[in-house]
Amino acid sequence: MGMSKQDMAHKKSSLKNKLAELEKQAMDDPLKKNRKLHEEIAELKKKLAD
Repeated sequence: MGMSKQDMAHKKSSLKNKLAELEKQAMDDPLKKNRKLHEEIAELKKKLAD
């Protein structure tokens, strides 16, 4: 059984909120020393694009 439109909208909203928080943290790391953080941001952007 698939996800309802409400569930999909809620999931997308939560991904956007998490992405916003991670991007704030990434601004403090301009040299990308925290590789895991930047990889997670890229992964979230990819999920949102789908």
